[in-house]
Amino acid sequence: YGGNPVACKVAMAALDVLKEEDLMNNAVKMGEKVRKGLESISSSVLEVVRGKGLLNAIVVKQDNKNTLAWDICIKLMEQGLLAKPTHGNIIRLAPPLCISEEQVDEAVEIIGNVLAEYK
Repeated sequence: YGGNPVACKVAMAALDVLKEEDLMNNAVKMGEKVRKGLESISSSVLEVVRGKGLLNAIVVKQDNKNTLAWDICIKLMEQGLLAKPTHGNIIRLAPPLCISEEQVDEAVEIIGNVLAEYK
């Protein structure tokens, strides 16, 4: 924030929101729910689920063109879920800290439906 008084005031207000809305604990709780849900998905392309808090990743099997993660992310986007392919075979999931249980359930369902297309 470069020491600008207005920017510092905004940063302090943002930290207050994190504290008041208990977003750190929500990230831990919802992150565990995300990983548990993803680990329950049965798909031949799913290799491993990893993460901490709400920053999670799905590692998928490499394909010959090294585009599988990209292709899955496009299908997720078409279903209303944004994810980022990285390193060819990794799909990064980084939802907002204020995500609810219902939204986690919906996201896991979408991911499961998309991965089911790759059996």
